[in-house]
Amino acid sequence: MITEIKNILVTLDLSEIDETLIAYASFLSDVLQADKVYFAHNIKKYEIDELFEDELGDINIEESIGEELNEKVATSFKGKAAWEVLISNDPYTESLIAYIVNKYAIHLTLVGSKNRVKGTGVVSGKLLRMLRCHILSIPRETRPKIEHIRVGTDFSSASRRSFSMAQVVGKAVSAAVKAVHIYNVPLQFAPYLPKETLMPVVEKHTAEKGRKFMKKIRGSEDISLEIIPGRSSSIPETLIQYGKKQKTDLFFVSDKGGNTFSSLLVGSVTEELFNEDLPFPLWVCK
Repeated sequence: MITEIKNILVTLDLSEIDETLIAYASFLSDVLQADKVYFAHNIKKYEIDELFEDELGDINIEESIGEELNEKVATSFKGKAAWEVLISNDPYTESLIAYIVNKYAIHLTLVGSKNRVKGTGVVSGKLLRMLRCHILSIPRETRPKIEHIRVGTDFSSASRRSFSMAQVVGKAVSAAVKAVHIYNVPLQFAPYLPKETLMPVVEKHTAEKGRKFMKKIRGSEDISLEIIPGRSSSIPETLIQYGKKQKTDLFFVSDKGGNTFSSLLVGSVTEELFNEDLPFPLWVCK
C-alpha cells in the first residue's frame, strides 16, 4: 500500500466547497511533504452549449474557467508544493478523474463531501472502485487541522492498510491514533438464541479477536482500541455519533474488508459512509 503521498489531486466544481478543499490541500500537502498538487475541474460543455448557445457566442468557456480557478488557487493555496490547474471537457467526470490519477501518478485524491453542500458531487461508488489511489472526502466546514485520528477496523487483513496510513499522518502531525470496531449480533442467530445468551458470547469473541488483531499491527502498543455494539443503529449512524462524541478530525477506513460480526469495511458500507453527511473527513485507503 502507498504510504508516501507525493502527488495530490483536488477535484473542484466551482461551488462554495472549493475554498475548503484548497485550504485543506494547502495544509495536508505541507504535512505530508507532497511534491505537487493538481487542481482539476471538468466542464460538461455539451450541457452548457445546449442551454446557453446563443448567450455564449464566441466566449472560450474553458479559458475563462481556467483563468478563474488559477486566480482562486493562487490566492488561497498557501502550501509549499508546486501546483497546477487542469481544465477538461469530458462527459464522464469519474472516468476523467481516473485518467488523471493514472497519468499524473496521483497518490491521494481530495473530493468534496457531496451531501454537505450543493455542488456537482463527484463522489460515488463507481469512483471509489475506479481510482487506484487513496480518496479523502472533505465536508464543507472542515478546518485544516488534525489532532484526533480514528481508524475503523473489522479485524480483517484488508483493514490493516488503514493503520499504516493513519500512523504516517499521526506521526507527521503529532496526533494519537485510536482504533474503533463496531459489531452487530448476527441476525441469523437471533431467532434461535435469547439476547442475554448471545450478547456475552459475541462480546467475548469480539474482544479476543480484537486483541489478536492489534498484536499484528506494527506500533499498535501506541494505539488504543474501542469496541462498540451497533445495537439498533446502522453502522454509519453509529460511526457518525461516535465521531462527533470523540471530536474526530480524520477517520480512516480501508476500501474493503469482511467480518462475521462487522461490515464496517465492506465496499457497500464504505459507499454508504460516503453518501452520509459526515461531520469529519473520511480517508479511504487503497
